[in-house]
Amino acid sequence: MENNFLKWILTFCMFYAVSGEGCSLEIKPSRVVVRFGEPVSVTCEASRPVRVLGWESAIGAAHTQQDLAVHWRVDSLIDWIEEPICYGVFFTAPRQCEEKLNLILYKTPDSVSISSVNHTGPMLEGKEYQLLCEVQNIAPVQYLTLRWYRGQTEVYTHSFSDLTPTSPVQVSSILLVTPSVIDDGTQYRCVAELDLGPEGPQTPPTVTSEPLNLSVLYTPAFISPKPETFVLGEGNEVTFNCTATGNPAPVYSWQTSQPQENMGDQPLFTSSSVLPGTYTCTASNKLGKRSKQFIVTTKSNGI
Repeated sequence: MENNFLKWILTFCMFYAVSGEGCSLEIKPSRVVVRFGEPVSVTCEASRPVRVLGWESAIGAAHTQQDLAVHWRVDSLIDWIEEPICYGVFFTAPRQCEEKLNLILYKTPDSVSISSVNHTGPMLEGKEYQLLCEVQNIAPVQYLTLRWYRGQTEVYTHSFSDLTPTSPVQVSSILLVTPSVIDDGTQYRCVAELDLGPEGPQTPPTVTSEPLNLSVLYTPAFISPKPETFVLGEGNEVTFNCTATGNPAPVYSWQTSQPQENMGDQPLFTSSSVLPGTYTCTASNKLGKRSKQFIVTTKSNGI
């Protein structure tokens, strides 16, 4: 008899219960953040005499008669569609009401990875590329923020607040880059951060990708590209520094309008027997070449 009565009460509550203002039920805490697989315990309290007080739930359903509090407990929460509802059937109007628990079940991603889209190997200076960050099995995605970093500097933030799935999903983000000389050897990475609000972990859970190291191909560039002038004195030794950066590493060649010993193929040339004139160094690789001049003069009369 009692079981039939309870079944009737539950059915009646599902169709006729009211919620919100005027409902004499309070859930403590009202918002719960639970990591996937961990336990959860919530209390529902009635503020006036109640005939039946209970939890409608796929897991952990419970009820009590005339007690002013009832607990909802789960040892290991793994149900992504769980929506516990506390209901009450009272002796006075309003005779039925319900409150839904604000439950957030979350899961950190299985993996976060970063790659270059449709490209492998070194990148060309000045060409646009796409970097892809992929996040596997994260929930709920609407609390996810993806942060892109170049070295230690955050360069882009991607949020997913417009999405609504509660169960784990896979999402991705694209970053457009146009590498320059200074990007050679730079690391890019992305960080998945779940900000679950004040009821969640004090420090938002994060998962960081392995870094993506950029190798950038670029034409040679001199540390000091302007022509240099040397004034010869008796017995003076001069050093021409033609050092350049480049990827691939540059090779060097020298030219001069004056008869001179072989100047070799190194970026540094030192001699105490150079003649006045113009000496040109060329640094080159497969992408291009750059030249720099060294001008040698003699002391003017009277100096």
